[in-house]
Amino acid sequence: MYHGQHYIVTPTRESHRTVFRQIAQQSYTEWPVYDSTPLYDRMSLAGLESDIRTVSGTWFDHDNHDSVEEFVCSLPLTYFRFNDHDCYEGSTCYQMHTLFRVFILKKLPGWEHETTSVGYLANSPVVCDRLGLEAVPDQSTLWRSWNNRFTTDLRETVETAARTILIKAQNAGVSVPRDPERKLCYRNSDDEDSIQDEQRVLVRAETITDNVSRVVFPAFSLDRGDGCEIHENAYRSLQTYLGLRENLAANEGARSFIYESTRERTPLGHAHREQIRDLSLAEIREMYRQAVARLLNEVAETEQFFRAGTVAIDITEDDPFMGDRTGHEDEIIGTKEQTDEYATSGPQSSWSATLFHSCLMCDQFDGESHGR
Repeated sequence: MYHGQHYIVTPTRESHRTVFRQIAQQSYTEWPVYDSTPLYDRMSLAGLESDIRTVSGTWFDHDNHDSVEEFVCSLPLTYFRFNDHDCYEGSTCYQMHTLFRVFILKKLPGWEHETTSVGYLANSPVVCDRLGLEAVPDQSTLWRSWNNRFTTDLRETVETAARTILIKAQNAGVSVPRDPERKLCYRNSDDEDSIQDEQRVLVRAETITDNVSRVVFPAFSLDRGDGCEIHENAYRSLQTYLGLRENLAANEGARSFIYESTRERTPLGHAHREQIRDLSLAEIREMYRQAVARLLNEVAETEQFFRAGTVAIDITEDDPFMGDRTGHEDEIIGTKEQTDEYATSGPQSSWSATLFHSCLMCDQFDGESHGR
């Protein structure tokens, strides 16, 4: 019933191949994301949202892909495990991945009632065939599925997915059934609350980094191999923890982090330093590029840029990091210390600053609704 149409044009095998070939060639994109980072697995809703964002961002750029319904029916979902998000036990008439698509189709035009969805499906046999629906579910079945069968988090993912699809399609010039919300949160420089003490800044910074870490963390890999007892995210979290506090060295910070973290095991200071030192300048630069690309992609998907954003990187020499800057002497500030290594304050010392300041850029917009 979108725009009075009850049909969709099935994408060709060639157009499918073109889209996913383009995704595979993007150096800053991994799809499916669970296969590229320990942050997600096949049951992670944040990972599923990321995959929908990735595929839709390329899908609608294809000349033959001009329907949001077509995208919902074609979206790959077979790899995702909905079991943990299914509150029902035993056999059911409708599979979760089918209902997931049905509810996205309901959210795209913003329909409030299941009756409208039932009418739409009844008048859209091609859509039903693409969804694998042998019979159209009735109003009560859809209501129970949404309110009783889907978890709260899964319902939020449906709404996020629908909004993402609308924005990506609209950005590509594809007709959409409604305008997605694009809210902008303005800061008031005269607001007295803008003058905050250090503790309030830390609390605010931690809230922001929690929201953005799911976007930035997958770009930073320590290449630790399989079977490690301490999760790689613990190293990322510790580095962020150190970067948000003044005069906190790795060893002391690691001890303090034990009490601040909810993890059972956290890295020791010397182990943390070794992991960071093992990263080359080329590796860190590429990870920064990927992190900023993921961050900008997230912001562009959720909001419009009404004014320029700034990413600041702290490169002060007060707290140097020991690393090799051979071949990069003209680009990285460094001082020769009483050691065989260089004390540098370039990219290797700015992981946390990049994350923090990138978060502040995101905080200019109303993006916190996506933090989970």
